Amino acid sequence: MAKSSVDIRHYDVILSPHITEKATMLSEHNAVVFKVADKATKPEIKAAVEALFEVKVTGVNTMVTKGKTKRWRGKMYRRSDVKKAIVTLAEGQSIDITEGVRG
Repeated sequence: MAKSSVDIRHYDVILSPHITEKATMLSEHNAVVFKVADKATKPEIKAAVEALFEVKVTGVNTMVTKGKTKRWRGKMYRRSDVKKAIVTLAEGQSIDITEGVRG
């Protein structure tokens, strides 16, 4: 059974891990990158990561990557904007994103 501090809203804040070369290099500095909800604030992201992964978060930095305009079969379309959060963990803490959420 999951801890009582895990709220169902935490699953709506953290959408997925963002796995890239740059995100993998950040893991050497105790940081993990997540795709988060567009309306999520830094305190909400911190609370969600601490509750879902049972770690201590020291900092949260967010950024919005604007969607690119693309062309497919001659028609223009635009990819969606994506909000990402770089979550810095306390010394000695780590998250194995391949394992998934416990509980």
